[in-house]
Amino acid sequence: MQPRVKALDHLVLTVRDIAATSAFYTDVLGMRAEAFRAADGTRRVALKFGAQKINLHEAGREFVPHARCPLPGTADLCLVSDTPLEAWIAWLQAGGVTHELGPVPRTGATGPIRSIYLRDPDGNLIEISNPA
Repeated sequence: MQPRVKALDHLVLTVRDIAATSAFYTDVLGMRAEAFRAADGTRRVALKFGAQKINLHEAGREFVPHARCPLPGTADLCLVSDTPLEAWIAWLQAGGVTHELGPVPRTGATGPIRSIYLRDPDGNLIEISNPA
């Protein structure tokens, strides 16, 4: 029988400024920043939400092993929310955060979704979606 993966535990974003990135993802997107000691003893920062997390690596000081070409601003993430997109747009506007596109129909991992798009401090594309 072929082995299969079950779920995504975490992903890594390479960023210019961990504090600025943490502030954006906590203040704008409602994630929780958490410092932790990795198995190798190094101090790291993760952004937690649901049962997932995003580990942050500072550009030029990435933890080993890392992506072949770790660069800030190269990610494209789709995040699922139960909050209506219209409420997200109002929240973003009130906080001075511009959304670039949407709501627009898209196809997510489990079927149709509606999405809006914005960028984090490094220029990563952030898609916030609702199941259609």
